[in-house]
Amino acid sequence: MELNNTVAAVVTGGASGLGEATARALAAKGVKVAIFDMNAEKGEAVAKAIGGTFCLVNVTDEASVDAGFEKARAAHGQERVLVNCAGTGNAAKTASRDKVTGEAKHFPLDAFDRIIQINLVGTFRCIAKSAKGMLGLDPLADGERGAIVNTASVAAEDGQMGQAAYSASKGGIVGMTLPIARDLMGDGIRVNTILPGIFNTPLMNGAPEAVKAALAASVPFPKRLGLPEEYAALALLMITNGYFNGEDVRLDGAIRMAPR
Repeated sequence: MELNNTVAAVVTGGASGLGEATARALAAKGVKVAIFDMNAEKGEAVAKAIGGTFCLVNVTDEASVDAGFEKARAAHGQERVLVNCAGTGNAAKTASRDKVTGEAKHFPLDAFDRIIQINLVGTFRCIAKSAKGMLGLDPLADGERGAIVNTASVAAEDGQMGQAAYSASKGGIVGMTLPIARDLMGDGIRVNTILPGIFNTPLMNGAPEAVKAALAASVPFPKRLGLPEEYAALALLMITNGYFNGEDVRLDGAIRMAPR
């Protein structure tokens, strides 16, 4: 797919981090970009900077997602590109003892469900609704109608202690990539997923410098945190390379996460 001003895109989680970098990279190619995010202040600022449209969207709420796509399509037309970056995480052992009282406890099930709903179900919700819209597009070369890029994590394959919910949600994204690509193959919609390692995102910026230095040193090569622009570059490659389909690709400097 050629990226230019005839193409519309939706980037979830586009107000910061990996999503923001991708939104900016798409806009630099002339693409009309709509940002889905919960942070209105940052989202509006990024949308204004790239000449795009901001949509206040909660990916766990169907009505909110529907309204976001309606607003984005009213502004830019039906999207040919969807990049799913919206997500979050938490940390808790499956079962453990309270450090003060010694009382046994387990991972709060509502907290587990929340991560699944945001990361996994939210991603699928946006894929399903975007793909439905793409079915109405005229095909491009090779019969292509659209391209979808999802965000998983290396935790999908080597999650650390306390990451049961996060790893399950990201593993689910990896697991559904090929089946969805197969579901949509007859309509010319490609689906791929990126598994980022340790990236220098706003969330990571809040960590102490010593912690960030230790994380960077744990990466085989290059010994630094990943840059959001590097994620964006791979996302754009997955979109523009028409033979890229049904793949899950680690972007991690060859790191394999230790148990803790």
